[in-house]
Amino acid sequence: MLLGSVVLLVAMVAVRLSTRTGLPSLLLYLGIGVLIGQDGLGLDFDDAELTQVLGYAALVMILAEGGLGTSWREIRRAVPAAASLATVGVGVSVGIVATAAHYLIGLEWTTALIMGAVVSSTDAAAVFSVLRKVPLPQRLTGTLEAESGFNDAPVVILVVALSATEHEPKSWYVLVGMILLQLLIGLAAGLLVGRLGAFALRRVALPASGLYPIAVLALCVLAYAGGALAQGSGFLAVYVCAVVLGNARLPHRPAVRGFADGLAWLAQIGLFVLLGLLVTPHELVDDLVPAILVGLALTLVARPVSVVVSLLPFRQPWREQALLSWAGLRGAVPIVLATIPMVSQVQGSERIFNLVFVLVVLFTLAQGPTLPWLARRLRLGDPEAARDVDIESAPLERLRGHLLSVSIPERSRMHGVEITELRLPAGAAVTLVVREGSSFVPLPSTVLRRGDDLLVVATDEVRDATERRLIAVGRGGKLAGWLGGTGATATPR
Repeated sequence: MLLGSVVLLVAMVAVRLSTRTGLPSLLLYLGIGVLIGQDGLGLDFDDAELTQVLGYAALVMILAEGGLGTSWREIRRAVPAAASLATVGVGVSVGIVATAAHYLIGLEWTTALIMGAVVSSTDAAAVFSVLRKVPLPQRLTGTLEAESGFNDAPVVILVVALSATEHEPKSWYVLVGMILLQLLIGLAAGLLVGRLGAFALRRVALPASGLYPIAVLALCVLAYAGGALAQGSGFLAVYVCAVVLGNARLPHRPAVRGFADGLAWLAQIGLFVLLGLLVTPHELVDDLVPAILVGLALTLVARPVSVVVSLLPFRQPWREQALLSWAGLRGAVPIVLATIPMVSQVQGSERIFNLVFVLVVLFTLAQGPTLPWLARRLRLGDPEAARDVDIESAPLERLRGHLLSVSIPERSRMHGVEITELRLPAGAAVTLVVREGSSFVPLPSTVLRRGDDLLVVATDEVRDATERRLIAVGRGGKLAGWLGGTGATATPR
């Protein structure tokens, strides 16, 4: 417990350091693990099977947090492109990387294919953390976030199948069929659990607000476990379930997001430290040059080609394709996947793990800090995009109503709108405004400002319409609805 608490506190300092220097925090967590490992403080850890189990659990938390924070409005149009990148793109990338690994560093074809599959998945944690600091257009952010949420599933299936080829060889069409079937089962499980869970949570008033985050995370884990037990993709199930729940406007939504964010940070820290413990640094020297060669093939050839091939039907501009190519960040996922052949005792699996570890460290160090610079050079930034207001709902079961807590962020077009211009539905009213630490009951002529917090009371019947109207005004200003703005037009009061 002492060691664990010290590691967590050091990791908190590492987050602050990474924010100031621009270094991806995952590298610092890996460094902590290496420091206390065999070549550092001497902690001996070599249990690949335990690492895989804990790694899967951590990935479930990371994917759940990513899904809860993903706006369906932003990714809806990007889903077809993201699905193509997560399937066709993965297949192209596996083939190119496997060919490079076979001819450049002399891996056997089976080992080379496993290597290609392991490094072909972008990492959800790395993508979510980096992209939310880069003001990209919604279609690009949506594509990258959806791809990182989707592509874990086919890659895990592929790595597991390839790692078992020595015992049970499978034809390529059998592998494709298995992947498609498991993806369909995982999608169905995620949608089912997410929608049933959202339906229940919106209609049941739990006795304590702290129970809502626990219930939401339990539903996400249920989706993963249920999908996996049904012989489907648990990773796709948990991400889809989290997206459904995150966009369902559940009670105490900011509290749910905060709880999930904290668990995701804990999962990332624990996972990367554990992976750092598993590696033996003095064994990495011989694999440095081979890892660089494979990484160059992946970053400069496989990823760009897979992006171009996958997006042919969508006709995206070359600048966007260039950014998508460079934004294929790797992180914990490839390293966790590299433990699968180790557990299956595939020949050469320890070398795969070492190659992947070095590749992830070097190329994350190169890609992560330079992504904002590349976005600016390609003129793809979108700093003026309006941000949605944050709405937290607390149900009042006996009074058949809801208290909506609304926060107006910096880039919200609700700034400058009068209370009466909100045009909330009959049955809803703004009852309190908190501004710069003081609260007051607003008049119909009160002008809202950035940074204000509002308390809105709404009956059960108009709760959803009230939320839609508030979001619409936040995006389109006082004329939202009259001039075709986003969101529903409410009945004027």
